[in-house]
Amino acid sequence: MIGIKQKEDVPVSGLHNTMAAGTTIKGDIITEIDFRLDGKVEGDITCRGKLVIGPKGKITGKVISTNAEIMGEIEGSVQIKGKLVLKSTAIIKGDIVTQMLEIEPNARFNGVCTMSSEFRENSNEK
Repeated sequence: MIGIKQKEDVPVSGLHNTMAAGTTIKGDIITEIDFRLDGKVEGDITCRGKLVIGPKGKITGKVISTNAEIMGEIEGSVQIKGKLVLKSTAIIKGDIVTQMLEIEPNARFNGVCTMSSEFRENSNEK
């Protein structure tokens, strides 16, 4: 067609995955791009982009990501290479390792927090 360009190579930076509320996955999720979770995951999540856990999102397992914004609940360890933001509705039951941490009033966190500029993915912990 004249005047219409088809995009064959879509840049990865513009893509993201979404899992809607009412969906439950039992198993691990590994993604190279941004991921928003509004459902439930029973397993580990490894995200090489930004991970957003919506207010109804819940993870039972380990979380590893480059950056993360948490509004929901995580039961397990959290390892964030860059910045972790805990919104006012966030509930974390587990240890945190991150470089930068921002916690809004009313967010709940029970565990140990280690802030370090060195990041190591440790797949043996849960």
